Amino acid sequence: MFALPLSLLLAFQALAPAAPIASQSRAAPTKTWPTTEGDVTLDRFRFAAGGEHPALRLHYTTLGTPRRDARGTIVNAVMVLHGTGGTGKQFLSPQFADELYGPGQPLDITRYYIVLPDNIGHGRSSKPSDGLRMRFPAYDYADMVRAQRLLLDKLGVGQLRLLMGTSMGCMHAFQWGETYPDGARALMPLACEPVEIAGLNRMWRQMLVDGIKADPAWAGGAYTTQPVLGLRTAAALSVVAGGAPLNMQALYPTRAAAETYVRDRVQKDIASRDANDMIYQFESSRTYNPWAQLEKITTPMTWINSEDDFINPRNLDFPQRAIARMPNVRFRMIKESADTRGHGTHTWAVNYTADLIDLLARTEPPKP
Repeated sequence: MFALPLSLLLAFQALAPAAPIASQSRAAPTKTWPTTEGDVTLDRFRFAAGGEHPALRLHYTTLGTPRRDARGTIVNAVMVLHGTGGTGKQFLSPQFADELYGPGQPLDITRYYIVLPDNIGHGRSSKPSDGLRMRFPAYDYADMVRAQRLLLDKLGVGQLRLLMGTSMGCMHAFQWGETYPDGARALMPLACEPVEIAGLNRMWRQMLVDGIKADPAWAGGAYTTQPVLGLRTAAALSVVAGGAPLNMQALYPTRAAAETYVRDRVQKDIASRDANDMIYQFESSRTYNPWAQLEKITTPMTWINSEDDFINPRNLDFPQRAIARMPNVRFRMIKESADTRGHGTHTWAVNYTADLIDLLARTEPPKP
């Protein structure tokens, strides 16, 4: 239910950022995909907690060509949502894109129009570090989901063929299912639970935020240089939360290798972060709790978690209880191995390509 940065994802492995989720493998060469980028502006966007942004900017990246019906509405759109600290571009990483976007692959871009937003507070969308700092309106997941729907409206997208989401984006998928029952033909949430963020999951997030604020250099958010000690605390907690024990042991089997890796990784993470943005990103989950209304989710869904995910541990019984209330949902727990990446497994599509193919097949629109 959290994603490390893409900068980290490729360095120590799509949750980022500057970029997203993390995994623990060495960087692979990145294929160049044909993308288009743009921005939409949502005028006078009002937030659930109060406050208004006069011109909220949402940045997005797309692949493929839109196909329109007789009314001009785009009917072949797939939206993929990133995790905490990430951006849409994390889904151009080889472990995701090279498995899904090519000819004959599940999200073949000659067939689908792929929309990769930067959510509020992330990437090149409006965020505290643009200038408002701690005066930026407090946003939550409900605000982010509503902004995603408004972005699609601006692009001319009707019902999504598929909505996928990793970590925070996984949680957004559950909120989509409740808020927009006809918003997508299929949902695929990856690496989350449909419950209030509490227990150990809330504790490490709170420690991360408190660690930044405890640094005197943070200065109530009015710093002139980044509060490095606070960001070091945040980066260190992220290492633990995103780590995969078997994979890390296989990649760094000696003390020297482990120490060198983690010091380099933390340093890279610090360099990619803004303290105020990070506080807002982690606090945006504060109101998330779809549990009470799971029966509203009627859209066919395939929900995937992984056994070695620290953030969504295998021994919680929420998935079993949840799927009993959602008849159109299939759940699978990816078995832990030296090749899984803990929480970051959600960006390694090889682990669930077959599940995605099955979901698309069972939600294929009827032929005229």
